[in-house]
Amino acid sequence: MSRIRSPEPQDIAPRLLPWFSCNRRDLPWRHTRDPYRIWVAEVMLQQTQVERVIPFYQRFVKGFPTVADLAAAPLDEVLRHWAGLGYYARARSLHAACRALIGRNGGTVPGDYSEFVALPGVGAYTAGAVLSIAFGQRHPALDANARRVFARVFHRRGESLAARRRIERAGKAAVPVKRPGEYNQALMELGSLVCAPREPKCDVCCLADLCRACHLGVADSVPRPRRTRTRRSRAAMAIVRRRRRILIAQRPPEGVWGGLWEFPNVELADNGDPSAALRCVLRQEFGLDVEIGPELGRLTYGIMNRRIDLTVYGASVLGGRTRPRWHEAARWICPDHLNGYALPAPHARVAKLVSRTRSG
Repeated sequence: MSRIRSPEPQDIAPRLLPWFSCNRRDLPWRHTRDPYRIWVAEVMLQQTQVERVIPFYQRFVKGFPTVADLAAAPLDEVLRHWAGLGYYARARSLHAACRALIGRNGGTVPGDYSEFVALPGVGAYTAGAVLSIAFGQRHPALDANARRVFARVFHRRGESLAARRRIERAGKAAVPVKRPGEYNQALMELGSLVCAPREPKCDVCCLADLCRACHLGVADSVPRPRRTRTRRSRAAMAIVRRRRRILIAQRPPEGVWGGLWEFPNVELADNGDPSAALRCVLRQEFGLDVEIGPELGRLTYGIMNRRIDLTVYGASVLGGRTRPRWHEAARWICPDHLNGYALPAPHARVAKLVSRTRSG
């Protein structure tokens, strides 16, 4: 077997840019050079598929068309527009960053890398993507898709610090002086459409002649897949009613679903009794004595590597005064007003169940 020539980083752009010109997807954030809107899109695209992002992006920039509009909005309103997209820390950081820009930069997205990367939630990838696409600056934007492409082209199997640094050096060197923003988008596009995590389409890849993993026939196993173990658990939720109103509570600003509103709920032990657990959490966390009623429905949802089987119960108040301890606030609201609150996706599904139960 003849020895495979090691590819050079500068060999990538001449193959990738023509491919992108013919295969780029028509996405709403590709019709603007506004750095704010490109920034919003890049934040939303982190850990989220493109097709899922599109309607959220369109709704978000319609509600908050500029940095100043987002900065002036209450966080609860921002989270309501983000609700259902997940990873809510992204929305909180974006909101905080825009507020910081109003104070420091008059609401203008900075074109300076060090200034931009110092904003809340802005890392090397986001800064590189926005500055290259909006300002034409020569910065790399290495997301998971781009890193996978480089790992295969240069045959870097592991996830060691040394391997990551070699990919970062190659990624930086590969960015062309001309059209750096298009190049970064092309690299991410190739990783999404062709150089996929599983069953990469090497036969139609514009980098196949360079790719060492392709030549060695091991592209499907590079980079080495991480082993993740899914943990299953049970939870119970109460739709607590009092005088035709239901109880919702706002989670603390940090952590999972930070700042969002939810129905009272509790994770159950393996053999835990849901009624007893709900009565306990409502007494301890809300100061309420309740009677747990019939089951209203069930659903399953995922958070990271967890799958949670949730059972929803009706409940009525017997006594007590609402005093939230862990939550930021608690409110008794008309069920018809639930769509005015930012709810996590599973709780939004329950809200629809509540609406159907009420109208049925």
